[in-house]
Amino acid sequence: MLRIRSRCRIIISTSRSSFQTSTNKFSTHFERKLEGKVAVITGAASGIGKETAAKFIKHGAKVIVADIQRQLGQETASELGENATFVPCDVTNESHLSEVVDFAVSKHGQLDIMYNNAGVACRTPLSIVDTDLAQFDRVMAINVRGVMAGIKHAARVMIPRGSGCILCTGSVTGVMGGLAQPTYSTTKSCVIGIVRSVTGELCKHGIRINCISPFAVPTAFSLDEMKEYFPGVEPQDLAKMIYNASELKGAYCEPTDVANAALFLASADAKFISGQNLVVDGGFTSFKSLNFSHLVQ
Repeated sequence: MLRIRSRCRIIISTSRSSFQTSTNKFSTHFERKLEGKVAVITGAASGIGKETAAKFIKHGAKVIVADIQRQLGQETASELGENATFVPCDVTNESHLSEVVDFAVSKHGQLDIMYNNAGVACRTPLSIVDTDLAQFDRVMAINVRGVMAGIKHAARVMIPRGSGCILCTGSVTGVMGGLAQPTYSTTKSCVIGIVRSVTGELCKHGIRINCISPFAVPTAFSLDEMKEYFPGVEPQDLAKMIYNASELKGAYCEPTDVANAALFLASADAKFISGQNLVVDGGFTSFKSLNFSHLVQ
């Protein structure tokens, strides 16, 4: 009590200029976690990819917005500002991914982060009996082969530098069965497997690789598909359906949650994390309740 009273007297008697000097000790500096880094993000024209691009740029990175949607990609890059550049990219075409990586190196002199985020929903029947294998091949070409090609060409330029970070978008549907059609679940299981399969080799070169598996997010990606399964239901009601599936009371998975996970894994905060699948699902895949009634009849 004596110490508190003494300190109060000092503050009261201190001049205005001294008080201002003292308060300046409290820093308002915003830590930019990716200062000077160069990132390529596939599927960055919208949704999670766009949100992540904005987050990376806010933290000091220069971002190549790689997407098959030309007009939307150009609009996104323009919206994100001078540190964003759009490059058209179809991930089913390996040469496109090679060119995007080479563009990043030629424009900025390096590639520090490769985020293989591009993917498609399946819009296929829910039963394995009704699976269209031609459609299966098409989705695999985008969701799996496209990721493999992205890792390949990122590693090609990162290995000589002895550093880099590669991220891939998985899904809770690749962690737990029964959450999506077999086709989509299979592709996301493959993404998680690819990350683990190449971790050992990349670690030898100082390159980290990790996967992010989010819960369902009510973006155009998921809502457009849900419209086909629930015709006539308004988009806001479809979004509520997704939100209501959350197990974490009072919280829902949003694009910014996935972007924050990507920022963490791409930054020095995660310098010793590699080969992992960061599940952003509010605990959804961690448990299953038996839902026994507390009343015994």
